[in-house]
Formats: sequence, structure tokens, C-alpha cells
Amino acid sequence: MKLLLDTHVFLWFTGEPEKLSARLLGALIDPENEVYFSPVSFWEIAVKYQLGKLPLKEEPAVLVSRERARAGIRPLPLEEEDIPFLHTLPRLHRDPFDRLLICQALHHHMVLATDDHLIKRYPVSILK
Repeated sequence: MKLLLDTHVFLWFTGEPEKLSARLLGALIDPENEVYFSPVSFWEIAVKYQLGKLPLKEEPAVLVSRERARAGIRPLPLEEEDIPFLHTLPRLHRDPFDRLLICQALHHHMVLATDDHLIKRYPVSILK
């Protein structure tokens, strides 16, 4: 299974794994699965950190890159081909970061690892 991490799942997995469900944690550590992180989430972390809405022990540029590599999470570049899905999404969620992650998951046929109850209303596979 190819999993794309929602931003909060990345932060929990790399810093507070006890917040994850046993099912999701099991999927993330299963070597048969491919786990991906998007620059969309990196952007969200950096924006929220700068606004003071996300306290971190280190600057995002250091923390995110190190933790992604340490956990063996693969980068998933944001591609131009991901964006056309955006206009087809129903307007259920106003969060632009989540909407872009949904587009990436749809385009790349991935399961989105999230605990966001609004995302399950979209036509995207999720793992909670």
C-alpha cells in the first residue's frame, strides 16, 4: 500500500506515535507499505510555525527533513499534474493544504493517512 501522510500524522508518527491508532501505526511501520511525505505538509508546518500556531523544539527546516529521513519516509514531489484534481473536489473543506494532499493522493492512487473527519467525505481512500 502507498500511504501519503497528512501533516498531523507525520508530526504524530515522528514525535508522538501514541496519538496514532494501532491500525495506522502498524501500517506505517509495515515494510510492505510505502510511506510518503509531501512538500505541501512541509509548507503547512512552516506556515503554522511562523504564525506561532505550531510550537516545535526546532525550526521546521531542520526538524522535518531529519525526521522524514530518520523514519524512512519518502518524499512525494508536488507535480503540476496533481493540481487539475483541485477544481473537481467538492467544497467540503476550506483547508488548502488538505485539499492539495487529497489531490496528490488521488493522482498517485495513494491512501491518505489522516485523522481528519472532514477528509473522509471526499472520494479519496483514507486510513485512520
